Amino acid sequence: MKIVIAGAGAVGTHLSRLLSTEKHDCVLIDADEQRLGGIDANYDVMAVNASPTSIKALKDAGVGDADLFVGVTPEESTNITASLLAHALGAKKTVARIDNYEYLSQQNQAFFKNLGIDSLIYPEVLAAQDIISGLKLSWVRQRWDVHDGALVLLGIKLRETAEILNQPLKDLCGPNDPYHVVAIKRGDETIIPGGLDELRVLDLAYIMTTADYIPYIRKIVGKEHYADVQNVIIMGGGKTAVRAALTLPDYMNLKIIESDADRCERLNQLLADTDTMVIHGDGRDLALLQEENINHTQAFVALTGNAETNILACLTAKKLGVRKTIAMVENLDYVSMAESLDIGTIINKKTIAASHIFQMMLKADVRNMRSLMMADSEVVELVAAEGSKVTRKPVKELGLPFGVAIGGLVRNNDGILVNGNTQIVAGDSVMVFCHKHQLGKVEKFFKKGIF
Repeated sequence: MKIVIAGAGAVGTHLSRLLSTEKHDCVLIDADEQRLGGIDANYDVMAVNASPTSIKALKDAGVGDADLFVGVTPEESTNITASLLAHALGAKKTVARIDNYEYLSQQNQAFFKNLGIDSLIYPEVLAAQDIISGLKLSWVRQRWDVHDGALVLLGIKLRETAEILNQPLKDLCGPNDPYHVVAIKRGDETIIPGGLDELRVLDLAYIMTTADYIPYIRKIVGKEHYADVQNVIIMGGGKTAVRAALTLPDYMNLKIIESDADRCERLNQLLADTDTMVIHGDGRDLALLQEENINHTQAFVALTGNAETNILACLTAKKLGVRKTIAMVENLDYVSMAESLDIGTIINKKTIAASHIFQMMLKADVRNMRSLMMADSEVVELVAAEGSKVTRKPVKELGLPFGVAIGGLVRNNDGILVNGNTQIVAGDSVMVFCHKHQLGKVEKFFKKGIF
């Protein structure tokens, strides 16, 4: 596929690197030559130093033959204009990054689609959704609901209290058991497990189950003593914090600590219809945290623009007894360090946004996709086409590539956990787990007329 990306910032650079590893024809356009210099020579990406709103530059970049055009510059107006031009010049699909929440209403999205922009991406909204999902389960590092919770994927850090340690998975996750372990992050290694693999202390285990069995999963992973989140402190009052505050469940109490006085005034205006308390101060200040009853706080979320600050603040909160900590880490080089420090959940807006954009490129019917950043893996929801290979035999006879696992499927809105004897039928929405480089191979199993 040919993809043209406008904007060599965090999202554009990460997406272009991801696409190049999948052997796509990728062109990256930016008016700032220095930003283009950040693309490593090891990645097969064509860099074009030009304005993304230049018709000549778009034509020279081959946008008329592009399967996908992505506008992810820092300027919303540039992204919208460039996407409209790309559509007019022949791009098959267009995506624009935006900063105006109003545009995300169903009516306005339909308006933009009629103009030629197929999808709108607001990374801060996507990040806030992940944060709220994590706060609802204090003992979980990552949660993903499929089809309004018909299936649930939980990422859980295993401690000594877990009941499921040091036993072959074939003895734990049989056909009648209400969960499957679909991926394991162990140190720097990612494992798509088989029946003989075992879970160990400090593994980050990704478990697929149904909503009814979440309390059971909590018991077997030894997390029943974790207090549910009622009081939350957010450090940093940026756009992600605002979106999180506006969507926080009513039973949670929120305080936002912001170091800029003018921003505090703006936060009070934006959150006037909520019960959010805005505090002017430094979220790393121990005296301030103690004054704000950090010892009675179940969750601390660090959302400043500085990764080091967020990591340090979460470590401080943990030392003060906070069980649930979430850190925004925008520098991918710091992600592995943050994980090694065991600070809790890590949020990265560019990987979240890139996952949403990437799913548009897959040729099979894709409902959703998520990059398991901590596990260097992908989980993708693929719909089985009529006559596709995945519908011809039971799962155990499909010959799926090594390192690929099917965790569950949704049929007629009912979540079903998959085992070797499961027969997938056309129309099933199937949850597939694999390493990033295998996504193209997996997709072929779900397409009509392949093999």
